Order: sequence, then C-alpha cells, then structure tokens
Amino acid sequence: MTILERPRTVGELKASGYRVLPVREEMRKNLIAKMRNGDELFPGIYGYEETVIPHIVNAILAGQDIIFLGERGQAKSRIIRSLITLLDEETPILAGCEVPEDPFHPITQAGRDRIAEKGDSAELDWLPRDKRYGEKLATPDITIADLIGEVDPIKVAEGRYLSDELTIHYGLIPRTNRGIFCINELPDLAERIQVGLLNIMEERDVQIRGYRIRLPLDVVIVASANPEDYTNRGRIITPLKDRYGAQVRTHYPTKIEHEIGIMDAEHHPVPGDFTVVVPRYMKEVIAEISRLARRSPDVNQRSGVSVRASIANYESMLANALRRAIVTGEDTVVPRVSDLPFVIPALSGKVEFETVEDGREDQIIEKLIQGAVVAVFNRYFSLGELEQVIARFKAGAAVEVGDMTPSADYDTLARQVEGVFPAIEKLGTTGSAAEEASGVEFLLEGLHLNKRLNKDKVGGKIQYRG
Repeated sequence: MTILERPRTVGELKASGYRVLPVREEMRKNLIAKMRNGDELFPGIYGYEETVIPHIVNAILAGQDIIFLGERGQAKSRIIRSLITLLDEETPILAGCEVPEDPFHPITQAGRDRIAEKGDSAELDWLPRDKRYGEKLATPDITIADLIGEVDPIKVAEGRYLSDELTIHYGLIPRTNRGIFCINELPDLAERIQVGLLNIMEERDVQIRGYRIRLPLDVVIVASANPEDYTNRGRIITPLKDRYGAQVRTHYPTKIEHEIGIMDAEHHPVPGDFTVVVPRYMKEVIAEISRLARRSPDVNQRSGVSVRASIANYESMLANALRRAIVTGEDTVVPRVSDLPFVIPALSGKVEFETVEDGREDQIIEKLIQGAVVAVFNRYFSLGELEQVIARFKAGAAVEVGDMTPSADYDTLARQVEGVFPAIEKLGTTGSAAEEASGVEFLLEGLHLNKRLNKDKVGGKIQYRG
C-alpha cells in the first residue's frame, strides 16, 4: 500500500482487514515467498549455498532463535543483518510509545493506557524494516539496564511510584519489540547478564529492581560467537545456549572462486581516472595465500585467518600497482608478482602466529606468498611446455624486473627470450603493455619457484637467469 492508502488510526487498520503477524510468522511468510519466486535469499554471501544457508532457512521456517558460531571473518554479522530483508517493508505500531507496540495487542502499560484512552482513534506510525533491527556488541561492562531496562529517576521525581510500570526506562531489547535483536560475541557477556536473558527468551518475564513485569516481547533474538575453545574471555552459559533453537556453524570459503568473489565485492576501488585490470591468476594468488595460511602450522588456526585478510591483501597489491602507474605515468593499473611483497604489512596484522622468534613473521608470510604463486602457476602451466623458455635462459639469457619498472620495458625483455609470448598468451595477458608485464613476471617467478631459473635481488631490482 502507498503512503496515502495506509491506515492512520487503529480503527482504520481494523477496517482494512490488516493482520499483524508475530515476527517469526512474518519472517517465515516472506521467506516462503522468496523461495517460491526463486529470489536470492542472502545477497552478497558467497559459498554458503549448500552448507550454512539451508540451516538458516530451516531455523526460520521452524521459528527458532539462532546462534551463529564461527571464527572471525566468516560473514556472521552480515548474515544476521541481512535477516531484516525477511521482514515486511513497513509494519504498523502505536504512535508515541517508548516500545514499538502491536496496535491490536499492546504489551506495556503505556500502550494499554493509550488504547483505553483513545480506542480506535489511537494514531499509528509505520515502522520501516531497517528500524526494526537492534544490535549490541557484548562487552564485560554491559548491564541489565542496557539490555532490559531500569527505573528512571526522572520519572520517579515527576511523582510516580516505584511500583508503577511507567517509571521504567526500557533497554535495547524491549525497544526492538516487533523486530530482530542481535548480540555479537555473546561469550563476552558477563554470566550474570546472560542469566538475565533467560526469561526474555523463554518466559518473557522481566524483573527490574525487585518487581516483575509481564512483558511478552515479540522479538527474534540472534547471537554470534567464536567457538568456545577459542574464546578464552568467557563462555555461553548452558541454560542460555539451550534456549537457542538452532546453532549454525559458519566456515571459510571452501572454493577459491568464492574467496575471489568476496574480494571483488568488498575491496575499495581504485580511483576512476585509471583503468584497472586484474588478471585472474593474480586474484587466485591472493586467495591462495589465505588458503595456505589456514593450513599453516606457523599460524594460529584457532584464531583463524579471516576473509578480511584476503580483502586487505588484494587492496595492498592494487595499491602498489596504482603507485607504479602514478610514478611511471601510466593510466592502466595491472598488478604483478613484484607487488606481492607489499601484502606483508596487511597480512601481518590479520593473523596470529604460533610462538616464533622475533622477525620470523615476515619470512613465514614470504613462504606463504611463494607457495601461493607456485600453486597457481602449476595450474596454468606444465614445465614441459616451457622448455623453449628454459633453454634460452640456460644459453645465457638474463632479465631484470622490478615493481617500479615501466610496463613498456617488458616488451623488449620478452622479445629477447623465445617462447615467452606464446606462454603469456595462454594467460590472456596480451591486451596491453601493463598486462604483458604482469604475465612475464608471473612466468619468470613460476619457473624460479619450480627451480628452473635462478633469482637474484640487486638493490630494488630482481634478476632472473639460467
């Protein structure tokens, strides 16, 4: 319905035949509609189609509260925030109430008094779906007052009695009535505060300052947490965990295509006055670095290697390619293998290492980069098809490259070594001088890591020779 058509009072809402559904039924209705229409349920979420999403769908169809369990950087918060797309675009609430109220069944004394006073002429507001979501990051200093409520001394000073429900200043959860409330990093919430959530989730009873209020909240409560064996700062108490109907375990991307899709979608773009071309193999290298880190014995696997690491590495690689384009006066930004060392500062801040000597962290990351390059190189080439290139280097050829070497210099370099151009054509990098330069570096580094070429670092330059 349009803004002009929608009812403005409780009486008009009744006359329209509008039915206010409980939040769980509303989400289930909209989910079923999306599924029947073949709509994408969670846009921007990659790699969960056959693992995580079916469990979320089942939990919503069952009307259950959900806790998402997984390491950092597994899109837990993004999935939770996207749940609001399963709510109606707008829902009617009583106007002027502190807590969003179902016009037909108000739950607070203020709402009931308004209906008793004005009846069908009580005015309505229409609450958009983005206003029906509440979120709180759990920290040890959170109080019951923050989440549930507290007696407001100002209201007491106005002449109300402490026993009067109207003296209460409601917390975040009641203020998200008729919506979805999320507690991020639930184990960090003090256990005594977790106990306070038990009745909210099950019996809907709220106790504030020693007296009970029957507050049948209509709210879906979801939470996120790292696995309990990793989070040493706290734990989820068993009775609270028992009240969550579904525990959905997230994971890192299982396919390199999913990791690349996330990188493409999430990275900060290069300024628009440059043409950016990122060869597929360079994207694969960045994704492979993270995949290798997630299996490395030198990296703390309980803390995980976030997908944010891949995004940050991708941005750092592009940043150095942009810097080169600026310095050399080129208008095309194409990353090369010589840009990869510049991901080390980004990755260093994204992973936790096992006990290592000071200064070894960079060496570990360099090994991960080398492992990623050789793994991707071997997907594209067999050494047998590059024998002509290898033979030319054995005959005495030597080339010098660097991250600040102009792209045009690589054309002369490639023509000195027979077999280079056919090889980089296979990579699809013959569209411009900058793309050719990237292909040449990838080819040379791959041969070096397969022990077919020697590599020497001379100042800021790299020399490959037989």
